[in-house]
Amino acid sequence: MALTHAKAGATEDLLNVLSIQTGAAWATQAREKARARVQAMGLPARRDEYWKYTDPKTLTGVGALNADLFATDETLVFDQIDRLKIVFVDGVFDEDASDDLSLSGIEIERLADATMADIHWAKDMYGALESRGQSPVERPLAALNSAFATDGVVIRVTGKVPKPVSLIYQRKTTNADVILHHIIRVEKDGDLTLLENGPAAARFNCVTEVEVADKALFNHVRAQGRDHQRRVVTHMFARLGTESVFKSFTLTANGALTRNEAVLELTGDNAIAHVAGAAMGDGDFLQDDTVFVTHDAVGCESRQVFKKVLRNGATGVFQGKILVKSGAQKTDGYQISQALLLDDDAQFLAKPELEIYADDVVCSHGSTSGEIDEEALFYFRSRGIPEGTAQDLLVLAFLAEAIAEIEDQTIANDILSRLEGWLGRHRT
Repeated sequence: MALTHAKAGATEDLLNVLSIQTGAAWATQAREKARARVQAMGLPARRDEYWKYTDPKTLTGVGALNADLFATDETLVFDQIDRLKIVFVDGVFDEDASDDLSLSGIEIERLADATMADIHWAKDMYGALESRGQSPVERPLAALNSAFATDGVVIRVTGKVPKPVSLIYQRKTTNADVILHHIIRVEKDGDLTLLENGPAAARFNCVTEVEVADKALFNHVRAQGRDHQRRVVTHMFARLGTESVFKSFTLTANGALTRNEAVLELTGDNAIAHVAGAAMGDGDFLQDDTVFVTHDAVGCESRQVFKKVLRNGATGVFQGKILVKSGAQKTDGYQISQALLLDDDAQFLAKPELEIYADDVVCSHGSTSGEIDEEALFYFRSRGIPEGTAQDLLVLAFLAEAIAEIEDQTIANDILSRLEGWLGRHRT
């Protein structure tokens, strides 16, 4: 289908100011193919089906809108956890602030270095899962990332990694416009926990492509917070082998616009994929979770668990789909999206979907929004608990199902403390 004049013009305007990074022939070819995908699809617009709830204009314009730096004396998330730290400042790898990248069971390189090598295992992965993820729903901002990413990490996991790898995104300028791309391959029987946190940029576009081989485990926990004016779009593309496990959890607090997409393919029998999130919004806040899970093997399990707490005009969006292909018998697919609206100005927009072509499956989806339970609130208050504390306890109970998806209890406790702190700062 031909692009509209407006969409074609906006796409060319952005493509004309971006440059493909130099690299080996295979990397340049992959980037040029991704650029061609963007040009053919056009950048997203509000009239596109999967963008009707979220206006992408500030994600597709030429240059980022300024975002004030957010100063705080709060201890950073994950700081109390033993981890290998990889630091990016305004999208540039900071070797001095990062740890030594040597660790048993894992190989870590910068994307900028890997794409300069004529022979590299990442050749078969860079842009591959992103390209597969363009059907049946187009994701042009992911293709834009594959074309123009300036850096990222390339990780190959060969065993059980003894501690989490932590990607830390710092920001020092008010108009940082950052595109990072990560490639992760977890080999058979490998085990990796990946952490992400930090404000990153005024506008941040991040793509992560993850290949989880047979009997491998990949756990991912991401915290998006601190900066109130940031604009973020992320894509997590993953393909799962036989008896593999993929788990991802995202905490989102603050931010003008955050769009997190997950595109998961279960291609090996008895694979497990869980993706979950908790969002806290107050005021000028829009947070969008868009998930597409494809079951293409026998006996696989998927869970989507998303909870949002919204107030003072904040908006939450959930778009989630489970696609079960004809051969994917014994599928167990679960999807729940819920919002707790703390006042009459907040809103929650949801589009849950099931598309099933197998007959021996158990699939369910549900989506609800509502207010604090007044009877439960009265129960707490009748026992001497102040109203603000009682409301916080009920909110945390509401979020518990999503937090329970975090595999590591130490990390879950850290996330829980962040939620408690946010609630304390935003009490009426």
